[in-house]
Amino acid sequence: MADKKKKKLPPSAQQYQAFQQKREVKRPILFNCVKAFFIGGFICFIGQIISTLYIYFFDFTEQTVGNPTVATLIFITMFLTGFGVYDRIGQFAGAGSAVPVTGFGNAVISAAIEHRTEGFILGIGGNMFKLAGPVIVYGVFSAFVIAIIKTVVIKWGGL
Repeated sequence: MADKKKKKLPPSAQQYQAFQQKREVKRPILFNCVKAFFIGGFICFIGQIISTLYIYFFDFTEQTVGNPTVATLIFITMFLTGFGVYDRIGQFAGAGSAVPVTGFGNAVISAAIEHRTEGFILGIGGNMFKLAGPVIVYGVFSAFVIAIIKTVVIKWGGL
């Protein structure tokens, strides 16, 4: 059914598509997935080390160590992004560096660095959350919906 909806391409466009398909470089999808898995896992491993250090040296509990660990990971990411190191990690790891919370920190600081010449208010302040803003909005909204569902189930569900 999808073939019926496609427009017939002119012969020159068909020739170009055939030419493009012959010369298209095949991406190593499996290798990229393995790299993303291990780099993302290594980032999480670093987060676990930071959590353990906070618990051991700063008297946090397992319930309270999450927030300072996330803040530390975001700070490290922003520092590395400022020096151009995290961009090279991102080029190598792909989604493995973008999916953990470090990807959020990278998105925020990259936009701030890119627009710093436009000033603090219109440049950095106006553009810093263009990419990360929807993540924050949908994250807060999802947390609100889950809290409502949990309240309904626990309070009125008799659990």
